[in-house]
Amino acid sequence: MKQFISTADVPSVPRLVDIAMNYKKDPFRDKELGKNKTLGMIFLNPSLRTRLSTQVAARNLGMEAVVFNIDKEGWQLEMNDGVVMNGNTTEHVKEAAAVMGQYFDILSIRTFPGLKNKEEDYTEKYINQFIKYAGVPVVSLESATLHPLQSLTDIITIKENWQHTRKPKVVMTWAPHVKALPQAVPNSFAQWINAWGETDFVITHPEGYELDEQFSGNARIEYNQDKALQDADFVYVKNWSSYRDYGKVICTDTSWMITNDKLKNTNTAKVMHCLPVRRNVVIADEVLDGPQSIVIPEAGNRVWAAQAVLSEILKG
Repeated sequence: MKQFISTADVPSVPRLVDIAMNYKKDPFRDKELGKNKTLGMIFLNPSLRTRLSTQVAARNLGMEAVVFNIDKEGWQLEMNDGVVMNGNTTEHVKEAAAVMGQYFDILSIRTFPGLKNKEEDYTEKYINQFIKYAGVPVVSLESATLHPLQSLTDIITIKENWQHTRKPKVVMTWAPHVKALPQAVPNSFAQWINAWGETDFVITHPEGYELDEQFSGNARIEYNQDKALQDADFVYVKNWSSYRDYGKVICTDTSWMITNDKLKNTNTAKVMHCLPVRRNVVIADEVLDGPQSIVIPEAGNRVWAAQAVLSEILKG
């Protein structure tokens, strides 16, 4: 792999999943692979699991990770080309990314959408500017439209929790939230599940929350949540704002929250969420603290996903 932004960068999703699961069995088997190599981790917005798990993954490979919260510790960056920089921005991404490329062997970056300008967010201007000017492999720690490390993690988690020969039914369900959230996680989950091709995949949400078809693909869309959850083996819970009416919250129906009653007609489905999660808004306590929740081991698998990605780039 030359970079890691989406499934388009991955020659084989099943193979990458297997590599990650092998690291889980033996975390230090490639502890010399990243010797004398440095990973730059650039954050334009907060992170807990992505930051910590990727740091651990780099350490397991012998790499040194340098974390820089550019939104708090760096100069305000100009992302547009050809501008007269006589305003608030101090440094252009051309110089900033190029300098980082001098310091690091791999550059990883976390950006966030503004949720105001669909075209700008969906062209992935921020992360693409770093790719353009850094001159080293770039790994997405989440971008405006995708969160590939999370989605790789999710497939790892599904695979290790599935022991049957038939394809599992995986349902991604919208849930209410107190504010407008991006489509990055659901876009990415749909893209990766479709690329994996090992599930019966259903997306359920209120009307108006349809995702961009380039990500939802051939997934079955169901507006009746109870119908969608029937016989589900895995329930992936996530909120997102509207793509069509971009960035807007067009429904706040609390009945979409996942409760034990919602799960009663599933196949004792395992419940997943990327975290952080608003308890008793998105998922009820009784579910999160119950036996069907696998959100903690799911988060634990973030290390192995990141380790697989970094190792493949280092080997390349």
